[in-house]
Amino acid sequence: MRARQRESACDLCARYCRVDRSERHGACRTGTKARVASYGPHHGEEEPLRGWRGSGTIFFTWCNLRCQYCQNSDISQGPAGREIESDELAAIMLTLQESGCHNINFVSPSHVVAEILEALVIAAGHGLRIPLVYNTGGYDSPEALTLLDGVVDIYMPDMKYADRLVARRLSKIGNYPEVNKTAIREMHRQVGDLKQDSRGIAQRGLLIRHLVLPEGLAGTEEIVRFLAEEISTNTYLNLMDQYRPSFKAHEYPPLNRRLTSDEYREALKMAQEAGLTRLDERRRSIFLMR
Repeated sequence: MRARQRESACDLCARYCRVDRSERHGACRTGTKARVASYGPHHGEEEPLRGWRGSGTIFFTWCNLRCQYCQNSDISQGPAGREIESDELAAIMLTLQESGCHNINFVSPSHVVAEILEALVIAAGHGLRIPLVYNTGGYDSPEALTLLDGVVDIYMPDMKYADRLVARRLSKIGNYPEVNKTAIREMHRQVGDLKQDSRGIAQRGLLIRHLVLPEGLAGTEEIVRFLAEEISTNTYLNLMDQYRPSFKAHEYPPLNRRLTSDEYREALKMAQEAGLTRLDERRRSIFLMR
């Protein structure tokens, strides 16, 4: 299997550790088995994903980013859950489908692409048929996205930062903006704008998440302009206002405070003025983010 072969000098995320994961771990701290923290129907995702029966989320442990304000740091930065074989991962997917979930939602999947693909072969052979959501921090390699072409139905990447210095300071990845934009272009090439069925449930396409940060640290204006000018004005954008200090945020002012209403309104105005027409601006007090 091509994805497994790539783990021998791993390039399945944009860190390009080039380690042999059967012998030692790279930055993602993951070997050749996926580690799952939790799974189940999730009713807090975007409306086109959650519908009325929930999105079938599978939360993978560890992450290829080091976001210093991560609200899921117990999962992304610690060894939560347990390692599982591919047949068990396939069984989880089928269980979520049987429970009525509208889709299978892989959360933080960038470092376990090979394990997911191996499990999907098994699950598809046993009747898996609902859409697959690739719910990523947005730091994905072209090599991984090539393997996912024709497999993933819905890409849901973050666009975290427009400035590389901010990315280095807050997520310890300096080239995040350019890698992220390249990945977004490829994702849109593969699946296009988000398409929903007659019930409003997402079936295929691109859905972007952008978390607005205090004092404009995320570079919202540049990001919404990029989406409107280089992707599509019909891009489905969840412009998120629910930033709250978590993990090590108190060490990185102004991340030691919540976003203000004025800051969010300004971000929303930027998106509207850029020409984006599908803005999810619903406010939620709790939202899972990387």
